[in-house]
Amino acid sequence: MIELTLIGIGTGNPAHVTLQAIGAMNAADLILIPLKGADKSDLAGLRRAICATHITNPATKVVEFDLPVRDAANPSYRKGVDDWHDAIAEAWLAQITAQCPDLKGKVTLLVWGDPALYDSTLRIAARLEQRIALTTKVIPGITAIQALCAAHAIPLNDIGAPFVITTGRQIRDHGWPAAADTVVVILDGECSFQSLDPQGISIWWGGCVAMPEEVLVAGPLAEVGDQILSTRAALRATHGWVMDIYLMRRSR
Repeated sequence: MIELTLIGIGTGNPAHVTLQAIGAMNAADLILIPLKGADKSDLAGLRRAICATHITNPATKVVEFDLPVRDAANPSYRKGVDDWHDAIAEAWLAQITAQCPDLKGKVTLLVWGDPALYDSTLRIAARLEQRIALTTKVIPGITAIQALCAAHAIPLNDIGAPFVITTGRQIRDHGWPAAADTVVVILDGECSFQSLDPQGISIWWGGCVAMPEEVLVAGPLAEVGDQILSTRAALRATHGWVMDIYLMRRSR
């Protein structure tokens, strides 16, 4: 039986890794680190740094593997994602089989943010459960949403009011969600706030939140939108990647 543990590691700051997560890392026989290509090598580097900071058990083996690439040209977004997840499950299986040939042991993956929020690691694990004897455990992590609000020292919600967590794609395709005046936007590589009428909207944006490279911008969307675009582009040019997130609040 493989005991698979998915550990939320927040935004990559080693200080955000919980004591529960550190215990699980040191109890693991194998920690798998995905490689996403040269332009995102810093992401693997952050995982390596977390392992170097917190792992004290010499028996814990850390193994890197190449992560399959999603076919962005697939005309069906959902089919492309499903095929990609299938390929990732196969990559996991190949590594587990190679490192744990008797298919017994404790295997761990470090997941950005929290595995339960806009992350597909649990869905990939479910695919693996159909192939081998596997149990899955989740250790929660600090989300980018929490880190963003902390960085700007703002509350996530107004008093007694709901908020919506959504993606850039949803903002582009459907506009402002009708259910709330506060919207948190993640997974947005195109700064989709540009598709909205900025009047009456305030924005709190963060790039590389909680990391040494962190940059924050806040203010009326009509005034700071262009600044966010240029700041994001500069971060991406410098690091080859950028993880960003933003909260928008609409005046009633």
